[in-house]
Amino acid sequence: MARTVRFHEVGGPEVLRLEDVEAGEPGPGELLIRVDAIGLNRAEVLFRSGRYIEPVKRFPALLGAEAAGVVEAVGPDVTDFAPGRPVSVVPAFSMNDYGVYADRAIVPAAAVLHRPDGVDAIEGAAVWMPYLTSYGALVEVGGMRAGDTVVLTAASSSVGLAAIRTAVRVGARPIATTRTGAKKDALLKAGASDVIVTAEENLVDRVRDLTAGRGAELIFDAVAGQGVIDLAKVVAPGGTLLEYGAMSGETTPYPGFVLGMPALNMRTYTLHETTTDPERLRRAAAFVSSGLATGAFEPAIDRTFPLDEIVEAHRHIESGTQVGKVVVTVDH
Repeated sequence: MARTVRFHEVGGPEVLRLEDVEAGEPGPGELLIRVDAIGLNRAEVLFRSGRYIEPVKRFPALLGAEAAGVVEAVGPDVTDFAPGRPVSVVPAFSMNDYGVYADRAIVPAAAVLHRPDGVDAIEGAAVWMPYLTSYGALVEVGGMRAGDTVVLTAASSSVGLAAIRTAVRVGARPIATTRTGAKKDALLKAGASDVIVTAEENLVDRVRDLTAGRGAELIFDAVAGQGVIDLAKVVAPGGTLLEYGAMSGETTPYPGFVLGMPALNMRTYTLHETTTDPERLRRAAAFVSSGLATGAFEPAIDRTFPLDEIVEAHRHIESGTQVGKVVVTVDH
């Protein structure tokens, strides 16, 4: 049996239930993982509440796409993993098919990475999604290069913090934005060259001042909504506005039509563009692993909760007060 978090209806954190479920055996291309730590993501909050880009197809529903643990069993045709191997699970599947909010979980082998030496379970559950997201968007899709300026919204999130360090490692200049000054020092400590407090400063004026009027080669936006109009105003010639989240909950206009800028480069980005493409995932994993080995990258962990406090962990994410990743630990 496996202690597994499921929900029987969409709703708030209180719909989450910790239940005993038969773990089962891994099928072709699958692994059975003993889960030691779970990385929580906003996507799971949206999925649980019925607001995700993919609807819940059946109940009871599973949850979770990022974890670290040890391989317990391998399915037929799986050759890259063996029992006892420390691994991390990365978001590369639908939560309608698999979920890692459990003490044991079956996952597709294609969504599993060998955990580097020196990376423990909590770190292994916190590091991959943020860095794979930032690398995939900024480097693979955005073509970020040394000397570029990148503006990062919601920069105190785990992805935002990883994007700061990714930009620094490439030689780019990260400008972080945050709603209030409460997180400014943490963003500067993470490596941001400048921080714009949007409740106190005009974003357009500040970015133009910081870039001598040129604007930023890349904007990496987690908020969307009406704010993209201002972001579009500070994209440098030939630059790109990348949308990877919709924290605002608002309808997002296409700024090119609003501003008379039909040549604006704007595209959405999802992590699955990186994690479901074997070559992109190979390059991204190599980039992140080398950054971990040199100390250039580190997991940004806000707080940990035990598995039986999963409701409280989701409430903490929804509070918006965290800086970095929320991780759930699993006792065996």
